[in-house]
Amino acid sequence: MARVRVHNFAISLDGYGAGPRQTREVPLGVGGEALHDWYFPTRTFQRMGGKTGGTTGVDDEFAARFGEGVGAWIMGRNMFGPIRGPWPDDAWRGWWGKNPPYHGPVFVLTHHDRPTIQMEGGTVYHFVTGGIREALERATAAAAGKDVQIGGGVATIRQYLEARLIDELHVAIAPRLLGSGEHLFHGLDLTALGYGCTTHVPTAAATHVVLTKRAQAAGSRT
Repeated sequence: MARVRVHNFAISLDGYGAGPRQTREVPLGVGGEALHDWYFPTRTFQRMGGKTGGTTGVDDEFAARFGEGVGAWIMGRNMFGPIRGPWPDDAWRGWWGKNPPYHGPVFVLTHHDRPTIQMEGGTVYHFVTGGIREALERATAAAAGKDVQIGGGVATIRQYLEARLIDELHVAIAPRLLGSGEHLFHGLDLTALGYGCTTHVPTAAATHVVLTKRAQAAGSRT
């Protein structure tokens, strides 16, 4: 059965998925980029950049699951880019250059219409103004039986968690404190929402935790 997943989402020890004072120059906020220090050295990340080498082991094993069995993606507008309000033009086409790493349909949550964007490598950005459920319906149809991956950011993941629409959530907890920013779990009762920890693997660079929605809650996408 197709699942709705979050994978490789990094947070700090104090639960922040992005630091404060996010700008175009500092898209993950002050200190936010360091949350991904476990990921950057891996063989998987190096290959995504067209390089060879990189670390292997547990961190790379988790990193390599990026996009595995995924047929479509969902992300929030803040993850897509720094522009707020109505789109001024079509110049901004994401952080990832001409050939983004998704290579499939990506549904971007926004309050403002924008035409679909076709990128190199098969990535197609669709802009959804009808909310998280419309985005999920469209992504599920586009995934054609494969999984749907929620890319982020924090606010988007929180909305899908609150609606009990995520089946599996992998977070990589970095050994860093941010103190402020965007908190992933603040105010969420994950137990009441039906989630339990099914994987917990520490490494020198991160602690990998997988939360899975319990079977009795699996059908509650209402």
